Amino acid sequence: MIIGVPKEIKNNENRVGMTPAGVKELVGQGHKVYVQHTAGEGSGFSDQDYINAGASILPTIEETYAIAEMIVKVKEPIEPEYALVKKGQLLFTYFHFASDRALTEAMLASGATCIAYETVRDTRGTLPLLIPMSEVAGRMSVQEGARFLEKPQGGKGILMGGVPGVKPAKVLILGGGVVGRNAALMAAGLGADVTITDISLPTLRHIAETMPRNVKTLYSSRHNIEQELPTVDLVIGSVLIPGAKAPHLVTADMLPLMRKGSVMVDVAIDQGGCFETSHPTTHSEPTYEVDGIVHYAVANIPGAVPFTSTLALTNATLPYAIRLANMGWREACKADKGLAEGVNIVDGQITFQPVAQAWDLPYHKLEL
Repeated sequence: MIIGVPKEIKNNENRVGMTPAGVKELVGQGHKVYVQHTAGEGSGFSDQDYINAGASILPTIEETYAIAEMIVKVKEPIEPEYALVKKGQLLFTYFHFASDRALTEAMLASGATCIAYETVRDTRGTLPLLIPMSEVAGRMSVQEGARFLEKPQGGKGILMGGVPGVKPAKVLILGGGVVGRNAALMAAGLGADVTITDISLPTLRHIAETMPRNVKTLYSSRHNIEQELPTVDLVIGSVLIPGAKAPHLVTADMLPLMRKGSVMVDVAIDQGGCFETSHPTTHSEPTYEVDGIVHYAVANIPGAVPFTSTLALTNATLPYAIRLANMGWREACKADKGLAEGVNIVDGQITFQPVAQAWDLPYHKLEL
């Protein structure tokens, strides 16, 4: 198979869809890999590293899309890329269709097959290609939250861990999944007073049993969240419904409950966000204020630490990319029902029900 690895062009996105090690694996199995010039630079990989691994370098993104049967990338195609996607081409990347109608319609019109990292499942029912970036985003959410609590950044001027004689920051984490647990570990490690919410009692029990003593659990309800907001300094939204829009757990009418200079970090912004007042931001302009509350809603948080993120992501995606290249996507999905759940769009039809429901568009069961 001919595989293309384009350079990411989303704002401040420095990750790359394949490392030289991944190229070497695919080339060794008889496939041809084309990498766009400087695609790996942001993650610390030079063109020469890819050449040494057996790849060919192409000068432009247009040439990379044009030659490839399968495109492997990190983030969803953005508007300048829409016209480059070809009928019958396989795209293997994050898509988050339920939060982007224009992208959904563009991929439907392209006739391509779109396999979304974020909805692929493994034999345990977990999301193996989402987990690595959720781990990074969860840890970074606290790092960024701590930064924007600083007064020069618009925050109320609170140190996460406090000092002897001064209380630490209070952190509220909405959602006890991979993002939430990693955020809780980071916040607890900094010495903050952490509360994590979820609607799953087994999840809350597990967190209570395994987390440090400065992490408390709370059942997630509107009432309980409202009770917490007046005293918290940092709120991290990390609720995920795979492939579907995130629910709004903090609504606009709840913001006045919070103190000015508090910070909200919406890690769920890729899926529409779990704060009603959220809208996507970028690493170059990461925050804005609503009612005196600092909102951080960068849609590609792990892109700020591309060396770590690229290695973590490609460790998970490479085995799937190899299977797709060796078997073709239909045979690979027949052999792996979890991979089949990643198929969101095929030849102008939506094959993942939550995406169809998000935009009230026809759903077609995947035929393999």
